[in-house]
Amino acid sequence: MREKKSRDLVTNRKARHDYHIIETYEAGIVLAGTEVKSLREGKANLKDSFARVEKGELYLYNMHISPYEKGNIFNKDPLRPRKLLMHRREIDRLYGLVKEKGVTLVPLRVYLNERGLVKVELAVAKGKTLYDKREDIKRRDAEREMEKAFKEYNR
Repeated sequence: MREKKSRDLVTNRKARHDYHIIETYEAGIVLAGTEVKSLREGKANLKDSFARVEKGELYLYNMHISPYEKGNIFNKDPLRPRKLLMHRREIDRLYGLVKEKGVTLVPLRVYLNERGLVKVELAVAKGKTLYDKREDIKRRDAEREMEKAFKEYNR
């Protein structure tokens, strides 16, 4: 049996640092042809992007996709809102979760699935406080020190 593979095009590394991830969802995204080509070259940025439910539809904002070099008149605005594709039930569920105070929709990564379609991994997330971020850094440092000590002990 073939193993399913996906290829990451863009990741939002800052999201896991700034938010507690509650749930993740997969969504399709509506793109123009030149945007797909630019994404395949890795020329996109998810840094300050977020998703929002408007009039029963899901949109992704502030995702920057650089214009395709060979795209001329077919290039779109790099920061335009992009529609995300999900089932109605999932969008309604997300809307219910996001109505809660302090909860937002953050894209974690944009990737190609095994069929070559561009997908977005969306997370329902709650913002971390400065204290939480410091705790995470301390925990990671402690784990790193334990690994280092363990390797030296086993030599």
